[in-house]
Amino acid sequence: MNSPFTFIHSAPKDMEHGKLYPAIFLMHGMGSNEHDLPGLLDDIKDQCHIFSLQGPIIHEPGYAFFTIEEFGKPHQKVFDQVVIHIMNFIEEALTEYSIDAEKIFLMGFSQGAILAKSLAFAMGTEKLAGIVALSGYIPEFVKTEYKKHSVKGMPVFISHGTYDMALPYQWGEASRDFFIDQGADVTFKRFEDGHGVTPEIASSLVLFLKDHMKK
Repeated sequence: MNSPFTFIHSAPKDMEHGKLYPAIFLMHGMGSNEHDLPGLLDDIKDQCHIFSLQGPIIHEPGYAFFTIEEFGKPHQKVFDQVVIHIMNFIEEALTEYSIDAEKIFLMGFSQGAILAKSLAFAMGTEKLAGIVALSGYIPEFVKTEYKKHSVKGMPVFISHGTYDMALPYQWGEASRDFFIDQGADVTFKRFEDGHGVTPEIASSLVLFLKDHMKK
């Protein structure tokens, strides 16, 4: 693929010729890499394409997708550009892999969750079957400028730890409320832990994806 992203891809097991399969696009958190999230999807990796993207910006000990102007506020120029690159990546993947265009999902943690939430509005229900956003927020400029496509009825899974010291728990609740206001079908999971993914959340997100991949 002609893409600015380094990525890893796993294909469904025993693929049938001519059959189209769901696809999940993964985006990691700041300082991590493309190997961080695929393990969460081991239970469903045989049923779908999984693309895990590496952020293009070096941020030790790993990478980032965008830079931060101030706490809770990404540099919009950098953010807008990476959003465009991710949308282009998905469009190109659709032409090169046996992907069902009606079953495209996004999943991200922290920075990746911020992007998943933002891409929901940049792409809308006509291009996305759902998102999983783990411990993120919605930038203010996304709320005012990205709301070009409807998320009405879109399945949205949001989780956030009540003891999150990196991104406040209240930001998770604010994201939930904003998606609900826009008519999305929101599943919200709060958990008594910090900035991470607990086993319970991991199990819940897999069940969410399994359910919506079947529809």
